[in-house]
Amino acid sequence: QLQLVESGGGLVQPGGSLRLSCVVSGVGFDYYDVAWYRQVPGKEREAISCISSSGGTTYYVESVKDRFTVSRDNAKNSVYLQMTSLKFEDTAVYYCVSDPLFLCKSDEFNPDYYDMDYWGKGTLVIVSS
Repeated sequence: QLQLVESGGGLVQPGGSLRLSCVVSGVGFDYYDVAWYRQVPGKEREAISCISSSGGTTYYVESVKDRFTVSRDNAKNSVYLQMTSLKFEDTAVYYCVSDPLFLCKSDEFNPDYYDMDYWGKGTLVIVSS
């Protein structure tokens, strides 16, 4: 069982940066791959990034590639999402997500393959001038 708590959201101007954090409690965090999803109210959740348990494999959806960077510090039970060059369309609630069966691959991430068990409550990012 994992508990995930996101933080770091807020209001930022277009072109700005934010760093989201996800602190994970529970046994075995070191063995879990972790994903970041986001959701705009009224729209479907979008899987945007993931990182393997070792941190050696990462994935980014095309819309955030080269702007967002996912990382983790297993000693701190934490996963991070560094977001730069933020755009209006990045406005969303961002969720940290995991599941015992989830495996992060570098070339694809089809959320339909997984029924993720562990979700944080999300942190709101608003990009506005």
